[in-house]
Amino acid sequence: MQTLDGSGVDSNEHSVNPTNDARHASNVGVPLTKSQAEFWYLVECQGSKELAHSLKMVHDLALYHSDVPFDKAEKSALFDLKVLWEGLEEMGQKA
Repeated sequence: MQTLDGSGVDSNEHSVNPTNDARHASNVGVPLTKSQAEFWYLVECQGSKELAHSLKMVHDLALYHSDVPFDKAEKSALFDLKVLWEGLEEMGQKA
């Protein structure tokens, strides 16, 4: 998705979370913290496919069934939702 100026909403310049570059997030040598382990436990209990479906529905409701105008921060947040649901879908396919 691109903004009006041609840059992507996933670029760090327009991101709500400037550390959203996931290429650096997969450090397998570091053990999970307690809160990270609890989060993954909840994801596993709920089901990654179900969570992905819910996130996609929230994204689509906000984007396609709302009259609320979006600025760069909201567009970036919607893109973050898309990245998250696609990651959860991928997790579900590998399981």
